[in-house]
Amino acid sequence: MALVVIDLQNDFCVGPTAAARYPGSPERLRRVVANTARAVAGARARGVEVVFVRFTGDPAHQGASWRRRDRLLGKRPKCLEGSWGAEFCEVLPLPGEAVFTKPACFDAFLSPGFERHLAGAGVERLVLAGLFTDVCVDSTARTAFQKGLHITVLTDCTAALHLADADILRYMGAVYGARTATHDAPQRWAATFEEVR
Repeated sequence: MALVVIDLQNDFCVGPTAAARYPGSPERLRRVVANTARAVAGARARGVEVVFVRFTGDPAHQGASWRRRDRLLGKRPKCLEGSWGAEFCEVLPLPGEAVFTKPACFDAFLSPGFERHLAGAGVERLVLAGLFTDVCVDSTARTAFQKGLHITVLTDCTAALHLADADILRYMGAVYGARTATHDAPQRWAATFEEVR
C-alpha cells in the first residue's frame, strides 16, 4: 500500500490562482491540506510509503490540444516550474520519499518512473489524497484500476473542482471499485468492501 499525495501545490491550494479557480470555500481547501498533512504523518508513523506527485503546467510541456483549450477558455498556465505556485503546499516530502512530476498532464501514471516505482515496491493498493478529485485524482485512479491496483480515496483529503464530490466519488466506486475512507481511519484504508459494509 502507498499513500499518493497528488498536486497539493500552492496554485491549487492557496493564493489568488487557487481562489480564482476553486468554486467552493477556500476553507475547504485549507481543510484538505490540513487533513492530508495528518494522513501523511499517520502513514509515516505506521510505515506506509508516502509518494508525492506534482504538476507543472509550463507551455513548453503542453500539447497542442492543451494550448488550444487554454486559449479558447482564457486559462493561464499554473504551477510553472520554479515558481512559488508549483511548490508543495505545507505537506512536504521527507528526504528519501519519492517525488514524481507530471509535465502538463493529469494522470500520475504519465509521470516518468511512477509506475515502475510502485511495481518495484510491490504496491497493490493506492490510497489517494490531493487535488482535484474529478481531475487528477480520478485520472490516476482510472489508470490504477486498469493496471490491477486497488484504490482508496480519502474523502476529507481531496475536493472536486467541476463536479459534486458525492457524484465523482460514487462514480469512482461504481466504475473502479474505489473504496472511501478518511484520514483518521487508517484501519479502513486497505479494507475490502465486505469488511467496511
